Amino acid sequence: MSDSLMVSRHPHVGPPRLLDSLLEPRALFEAALLPASLPLLLQAPQGDGHPVVLLPGFLADEKSLIALKLFLLRKGYDVRSWGLGRNIGFQSKYMKALPQKIRHLHHKTGRKVSLVGWSLGGVFSLFGAHEATECVRSVITLGSPVSMDRAGSQSPSMVKALYRLVAHPLGSAAHAMQPRVKDLRERKPLPIPITCLYSLSDGVVPPQEATIDGDPALHENIRVPGSHVGLGFNGLVLAIVADRLAQPEDAWRPFEPSGILRRVYRIMIREAKAA
Repeated sequence: MSDSLMVSRHPHVGPPRLLDSLLEPRALFEAALLPASLPLLLQAPQGDGHPVVLLPGFLADEKSLIALKLFLLRKGYDVRSWGLGRNIGFQSKYMKALPQKIRHLHHKTGRKVSLVGWSLGGVFSLFGAHEATECVRSVITLGSPVSMDRAGSQSPSMVKALYRLVAHPLGSAAHAMQPRVKDLRERKPLPIPITCLYSLSDGVVPPQEATIDGDPALHENIRVPGSHVGLGFNGLVLAIVADRLAQPEDAWRPFEPSGILRRVYRIMIREAKAA
């Protein structure tokens, strides 16, 4: 595969803009606007009933994904929470339990499982897909640090300090250097559909970390407007997730919005560029 035919990480360098980090509380405003997205969400395609596991971000639990869960249930998916409580970092207990859950769900339903992870939950999604590839249909990440340079995480200092306080005194680097996690970072993208949603105004995870290099026949990076904390309540994000999950299992195609989703997507991306 030639470089010209590859999906590429965003070229941004360094941490998120300070202003974007300071404005992360705007997620409350974004959540309040979710009802205005109802026409867009009603037009999103119905699902085929296959199982979808939702994975929360750092310090969040299943309740943080309630909007996405209710929406996907309404669209006909067999939606499951990861069932491991609050996400307190890349802990070994999660690394052992998640692949087992994926395999069990695949065996129980007879269908492959899609994984949707927000922030650190997206890293767990990729880990679970690597460990149980034969059971996974697709992976969707929302503002997740799925790529890392040698310099390490470029998230704001406050986020790193919080990780050190809650998860590990040496910070995220201690978990990133675990053999299984390091192996995950260094592997080529999986031969299954992977969609990475990212925002240039994300105040927590910079775009170069939230995107991947890969094969455009299976992998894609989709830019969305909004904050990091608001991704799970962003109407456009929910509509894109539904569009991606509705792709036929053996006939996945890259994101090409149509109808009302196409119009809304173009308008919101154009406004984000002008901001």
